[in-house]
Amino acid sequence: MNTYAERMKAFQGLIQGRADLVYIPMGTDLDYLTGIHRDTPNWGRNLHPGMWLEGAWLSPDHDPILTIPRMTAEFGAQGGMDGLDVRVLGDWDDPVTLVKGILSELGAKDGARIATSDDADAESLMELQKLVSGAQFKSATAILRELRVVKSPSEIDTMREAGRITEAAFTDVLKQLKIGMTELDIVSEVDFQLRRHGSLGPSFTTSLYNTGPNHKILFGRRLQSWPRVLTAPVSVLFDFGAVHDGMCYDFGRTVSFGAPSAEQQKVHGLIMASQRVGIEALKADEITCAEVDRIARDVIADAGYGDKFRHRLGHGIGWDVHEPPFLTAGDETIVRDGMIFTIEPSIFQEGDFSARIEDCVVARKGGGEALTKGWQDLIVVE
Repeated sequence: MNTYAERMKAFQGLIQGRADLVYIPMGTDLDYLTGIHRDTPNWGRNLHPGMWLEGAWLSPDHDPILTIPRMTAEFGAQGGMDGLDVRVLGDWDDPVTLVKGILSELGAKDGARIATSDDADAESLMELQKLVSGAQFKSATAILRELRVVKSPSEIDTMREAGRITEAAFTDVLKQLKIGMTELDIVSEVDFQLRRHGSLGPSFTTSLYNTGPNHKILFGRRLQSWPRVLTAPVSVLFDFGAVHDGMCYDFGRTVSFGAPSAEQQKVHGLIMASQRVGIEALKADEITCAEVDRIARDVIADAGYGDKFRHRLGHGIGWDVHEPPFLTAGDETIVRDGMIFTIEPSIFQEGDFSARIEDCVVARKGGGEALTKGWQDLIVVE
């Protein structure tokens, strides 16, 4: 039995007594269960006739039926469909008729408990409400997380390769860096190098956080920050990652444009020390997510920069860029062997120099195993 078939069988076992019918649209959950990889996203929706039924339909005792519009079958299929019962909706066929037949085949009756992915379109749910009177909807994603939260050895290998692609891309980005580039120059170079080294694209929008005496923090305001010319002295903080075989990487390093000041060296040393103790603390079955966050955060707080570390220490990662559980105050989840987290301490200073570091780390019995380890010293471009 292949990996995807094993996951599907395990998932069907989990839905016994919890759901009568499952609808999983194209997306992360379907990728995890079948290997049908989602594509690079569009800014606006790219609709085909009957697209609301695109995805897999299954029950606890019936193998999945994959329904796709003709346009997807002809031009957009992502692979992973071998061995599946695929039903194609023609451009002028009635999607309601097709779905009614499937519901009958799967034994879905009025009042059925229907589990669907958290990111299913509202249109799909509204159509199902019309077809299944009194339907009770619940989260298939929440059920799947019981399988997804701990990564298998093969998933860890996939993430390790995603990390290798990410670091290879960064190696070639560094060769192109020079004072006077714009943020857009660098972002474009990162995205190009990710694809050049084998990634479908960035796993999330490639971001730079740049601060210094002449560089104001502009979180999220890309059309304002991208044209800015980066002139020394400035801290250039990278945040990006590759996609490999359906899984997502997340990575960060700090570069100083211009010879670093004592303050730049200090804040970089602090975030590196914070990450080290965070990785060491990631001991399976011995510690909670909140405790890992506190241990790493104390390094920065004790040095007087606590208010400059503005976010959680990290998050689960794998099939999505951000997954539960989270390394943050209040998350009392016990760390388990095979969970993968980002560990990403930072110090952000308005009008001064900043620093961040980020790697994906596997929780192990004796402490975390970082999947990327390059560039432990502050990188300098002069």
